[in-house]
Amino acid sequence: MIGFIGSVFSPWYKWSGRKNPQNNVCINVATYGPGGRFTMTDRGTPALRQTASRLEVGPSSMRWIGDQLVIDIDEVSSPPLVSRVRGQIRVTPSAITGVELPLTPDGAHVWRPFAPKSRIEVDIDRPGWKWSGEGYFDANFGTRALEDDFSYWTWGRYPTANGATCFYDATRLDGSELAAGFAFEADGTAREIPLPPKAAMKRSLWAVKRETRSDAGYVPTQHQNMLDAPFYSRSAVRTKLDGVETVGVHEALDLTRFRHPLLKPMLAVRVPRRRNWVFG
Repeated sequence: MIGFIGSVFSPWYKWSGRKNPQNNVCINVATYGPGGRFTMTDRGTPALRQTASRLEVGPSSMRWIGDQLVIDIDEVSSPPLVSRVRGQIRVTPSAITGVELPLTPDGAHVWRPFAPKSRIEVDIDRPGWKWSGEGYFDANFGTRALEDDFSYWTWGRYPTANGATCFYDATRLDGSELAAGFAFEADGTAREIPLPPKAAMKRSLWAVKRETRSDAGYVPTQHQNMLDAPFYSRSAVRTKLDGVETVGVHEALDLTRFRHPLLKPMLAVRVPRRRNWVFG
């Protein structure tokens, strides 16, 4: 799930000229497997309330309670499976890191991996949607549209015996490349690591190009499909790092495709706009 202030993938935000991020806010929830749901309602300024420790977007919220990030969701999923999605998620970081990675030389885009290793508890009011396991918490900040600075990027987070390893690779519009890898320990210690080579993967269902990092000679494979769009792929991927196989979450984003104007009306079906809201 993702909380947006300035919903970067919202067609309504694009059509508004992206002048007021607070007028396009959203809590995006995606569940996977049989009966999986996707919620991404674009809401206006009246639906946003913020403090240093709390974010409210309409009927859903995120708030820090002690060392836990508690997320309450009450959303309606997009077509074709329209239904209400209610529940609570609790994220407990093992530690908070101090890492900030500028994605462009001028710092217009920044990746902030707050808690690469966490525990997560999920309790959603639907049979089988209650579980606990490994979690992850990060954020991206930006002052320009993604498609104004990038043509393509991939990101991956892979669990390790002591923590997690993350890779960030991107091609900027000026042709320059971003290539970064970090190993995170459970206590929040982070170190930049030598990058293993890129390895191509099979394209997504929408033929989005995919690649990740792996030991030389190893071919990464999709372990589970999660989310497919004409410009975006999210999946569980099996790769090998330092001789050990691991399955983590991988994303690929084709911003050349996202830039196409015909894509925005298609997205509007999946991203409904609700301008007004009144807090109780």
